[in-house]
Amino acid sequence: MTHLLGLTGSIGMGKSTTAQMFRDEGIPVWDADAAVHALYAQGGAAVAPIAAIFPQAIIDGAVSREALRGLIANDPTVIAQLEELVHPLVAAHRRAFLDHHSEPLVVLDIPLLFETGADKWLSSVLVVTAPAKVQKERVIARPGMTEEQFNLILSRQTPDAEKRKRADHVIETLTLDDTRQAVQELITKLTGQTDA
Repeated sequence: MTHLLGLTGSIGMGKSTTAQMFRDEGIPVWDADAAVHALYAQGGAAVAPIAAIFPQAIIDGAVSREALRGLIANDPTVIAQLEELVHPLVAAHRRAFLDHHSEPLVVLDIPLLFETGADKWLSSVLVVTAPAKVQKERVIARPGMTEEQFNLILSRQTPDAEKRKRADHVIETLTLDDTRQAVQELITKLTGQTDA
């Protein structure tokens, strides 16, 4: 039986770094964001359906995220229409990934895990977290990020405190060494591998 571990965390909490640590330990990781990028790329499965509704979002045969952001800014109902098109494609991408992996542990990196109800079908959920001050410093340090953008992104995400409450496992990502050790301990716990 494969244990499906959902990995999530608010922006700037160290989710991508933690996902890479699982990969470094040989654990397969499915990345929801990477799946969307693949679907939006030239030849991706989302290009034609999005082109049919929002032709102005297609640039050089691929979906332009920037163009989509502009459409959403002008009309908030665009998000629901996009989700209706893209969510089934993302789910199919995930199923194809899982069909190829029967390891004892598989990680699914899903930024909007609670927001999309993925916690209902996963074996357990890991939330990565850091103090709010550290989170803000990390995000504001990103190129082109403003405090206004940061606050807008936060407003669309389930609050960190609620994520931690709903999680089966929580890892604080203050230092790389401590995070890596916590990842290794969790792998051991979930796969039943012990040194005893």
